[in-house]
Amino acid sequence: MTTTSLNRSRLEQLSARFAPLFADIAAGASERDRTQSLPREQVAALAAAGFGAVRVPESHGGAGATLPELFELLTELAAADPNITQALRAHFAFVEDRLVAAPGAGRDAWLARFAAGELVGNSWTEIGTVTVGEVNTKVSPDGNGGFVVNGTKYYSTGSTFADWIDTYAQRTDTGTRVIAAVNAHQPGVQLEDDWDGFGQRTTGTGTSTFTDAVVTAENLIEFDTRFKYQTAFYQEVLLAVLAGTARAVEREFAAELAARKRTFSHAAANVAGEDPQLLQIVGEVSAAAFVAAGAVERVATSLERAYETAVALHAGDVSEQEDEAANDAAELASAQAQVALTPLVLNAVTHAFDALAASATSTTKNLDRHWRNARTAGNHNPWVYKARLVGDHAVNGAALPRVWAIGASKKA
Repeated sequence: MTTTSLNRSRLEQLSARFAPLFADIAAGASERDRTQSLPREQVAALAAAGFGAVRVPESHGGAGATLPELFELLTELAAADPNITQALRAHFAFVEDRLVAAPGAGRDAWLARFAAGELVGNSWTEIGTVTVGEVNTKVSPDGNGGFVVNGTKYYSTGSTFADWIDTYAQRTDTGTRVIAAVNAHQPGVQLEDDWDGFGQRTTGTGTSTFTDAVVTAENLIEFDTRFKYQTAFYQEVLLAVLAGTARAVEREFAAELAARKRTFSHAAANVAGEDPQLLQIVGEVSAAAFVAAGAVERVATSLERAYETAVALHAGDVSEQEDEAANDAAELASAQAQVALTPLVLNAVTHAFDALAASATSTTKNLDRHWRNARTAGNHNPWVYKARLVGDHAVNGAALPRVWAIGASKKA
């Protein structure tokens, strides 16, 4: 099986199609961060333009993009505003899950929703002191053939902008862990934008509360049937956030240096934009952005291989062992890239300030948002654990976990 990578012609067409929207998004990103104003209009415009359906096959109304093409677009979007890429993380993961689901009417219904511009948000993380592995959010039969969801979640990134919410829960009748795809437009769903992080301020992250929220039987998906490369996929979105941030830092700091009128008596040139020491700094930032983009593409290629084996497994064209191997490879690639890119991008953003002077710290310029966003993205799924797991794989051949959870520590 040959893994499909970038179709340069299609990617160029898609980049050109969304470029005006990305430019508009970039123009307002700093002010939205400063005022903590959610990008509702910008996300709605992307959805209306079909951005949420770029992975959907052309036969179902989408653009048919491969995963390397999707993640290049997400990196471009992150260079405009990494918060919006992060806000769409759950949507594209849910799209991916439906793409590898068994063919049928249920799958087709979701593909049609995506093609119509509907978006999906996230609601997985339990709030409070729930022990690792436990699920307090419950799905119960309503007595009329349907179900209701009750519970509270945090880190509900992107749900504020969504039509549906991908909710991790447990059925009370069977004990099965499920994804409940809950329609967000109903009285039983309450969303709060109460994320208080110093970065990623406009991702629409916060608390989601479900009070007898209605969900239909066909929108209950057994968690164990989820696409196997989901954790690597979620991590890859964060890698695109980091790569896009590095690209934005290169662009904005280069422009600041080119426009700088002041210099120092002991500088290496009379004009800041010609100072070899300062040019070196921007060059190093540019190199970090280049490496980050390459890592994102490399991981996306591994994910594409896992996608292809998932589809081939449905058709009986590959073995379970081949499918498992492809998923293990994708998980390893995403972990290796995370361990490398997190410090690389953070150091590059920090070092970029050395190309300017005290004025770079002006709150009016708001350049610090790049560091805050990168630092916050880097704090997701702590890379130190991934580094240990990658080392265990290298030394002992241990497989990386593909599904894991967060919660209160278990008492001995």
